[in-house]
Amino acid sequence: MAGESAQPERISEAEHAVMEALWAAAPLSAAEVCEQVCDKRDWSLATVKTLLSRLVAKNAVATEPDGKRFLYSPRIERADYVGVESRRLVERLFGGRAAPLFAHLAEAEALSEEDIAEIEALLKEMKQ
Repeated sequence: MAGESAQPERISEAEHAVMEALWAAAPLSAAEVCEQVCDKRDWSLATVKTLLSRLVAKNAVATEPDGKRFLYSPRIERADYVGVESRRLVERLFGGRAAPLFAHLAEAEALSEEDIAEIEALLKEMKQ
């Protein structure tokens, strides 16, 4: 479950939506996941079941029988996933360096005053 060191295969955007539902409240049945995501994405229960099967195959989700249905739980913590994906993004787009990322966000005016204050506080914390 959470805290395992093995990272799952890359998770697609669609699979990520399913993971968000599981991170919010697990374990869930496929129908319960569908209640969380199907209307927003115009998906069917069959689509959710396919995505859950892929996530189980990728070792990102665990499954356990519960009567005639299965319950699904994330095998990875959301924070761990975000950390891995953040590192992949910085590596792929900015050569592994965070400074160009912040420069790009600043140039694109994508950082609010609140964002800048939070970043400054994090940097101060890291220096101590």
